[in-house]
Amino acid sequence: MAKSPEEEHPQRSFGWAARDSSGTLSPFHFSRRENGDEDVTIKILYCGVCHSDLHFLKNEWGVTRYPIVPGHEIVGTVIKLGKNVTKFKMGDRVGVGVLVGSCRTCENCQQDLENYCPDMMFTYNAISEDGTMTYGGYSDIVVVDQWFVLRFPDNMPLDAGAPLLCAGITVYSPMKYYGMTEPGKHLGVAGLGGLGHVAVKLGKAFGLKVTVISTSPNKEDEAINKLGADAFLVSTDPIKLKGAVGTMDYIIDTVSAVHPLLPLLALLKLNGKLITVGLPDKPLELPIIPLVNGRKLVGGSDFGGIKETQEMLDFCAEHNITADIELIKMDYINTAMKRLSKADVKYRFVIDVANSLSQ
Repeated sequence: MAKSPEEEHPQRSFGWAARDSSGTLSPFHFSRRENGDEDVTIKILYCGVCHSDLHFLKNEWGVTRYPIVPGHEIVGTVIKLGKNVTKFKMGDRVGVGVLVGSCRTCENCQQDLENYCPDMMFTYNAISEDGTMTYGGYSDIVVVDQWFVLRFPDNMPLDAGAPLLCAGITVYSPMKYYGMTEPGKHLGVAGLGGLGHVAVKLGKAFGLKVTVISTSPNKEDEAINKLGADAFLVSTDPIKLKGAVGTMDYIIDTVSAVHPLLPLLALLKLNGKLITVGLPDKPLELPIIPLVNGRKLVGGSDFGGIKETQEMLDFCAEHNITADIELIKMDYINTAMKRLSKADVKYRFVIDVANSLSQ
């Protein structure tokens, strides 16, 4: 007979889980594996709320295994170390992002691209090596192989830094890979949400001219005066769009809803690059003629490997980049999910786990 989640492992744990596709979260007792020789046990202090969490809770991608404990923007402190752990010491500030395992031997892993490993293990909703479920950061502790634990910079606030573990690396990685970092070039950021607002900050840190492209005119003041964008373009205004045709070197598209690509492609210069990181639940239409006539490139990117994620954290710490957050208690999470579904957050919810998770 299969063991209950509370009996699978020696370490008792507590969090909030959804049991079905309603996505409603409620208190959940489960267990974590004992700390192994290569493992780090982390007391979770904060956990960011990613839009992916909402997709998984409601099984919108058709791959959710219930019960599910979401959360892959985890920060906390080390409370237990395996005997072979050399990267960390007790009390260190650390983070855990989207993945907690990979084969470590394939070509992708050898290039520090564990996020593209065929056997990559997600922080939650994955099957671990012992056949049990992985549970995420909406909980009190987590046990992770030291290889997949990140050092959190001393000068970075834990709460506002947590979303960088997903939102930050998801925009940093394509900007680096596709060469979207040349000072003085013009970057368009499509969508001003959890990903987009971090992309604006990174773009400015790289020395780019940054234009926010949004369907919401009321975001203009925020984009320019708070986030530091140079310009704002309403994507539903044909006159403004026409005036911006052929002006951008790169566009990073963070929009997760179905949307037309043709207007974005028109904004690009010759040899321009449109890189998409949003995950719409239906296919987008890709017009080929503008690509051919402008020698333009459309690409995609997932989050990043461990080495690059650490590089991103260090870069953000150096440039004082964090996410703009709304700190919430655990018992507010269902309301937060309803607001997130309506894009009613500026720009990332973060759960104050240590101060609000009570059994």
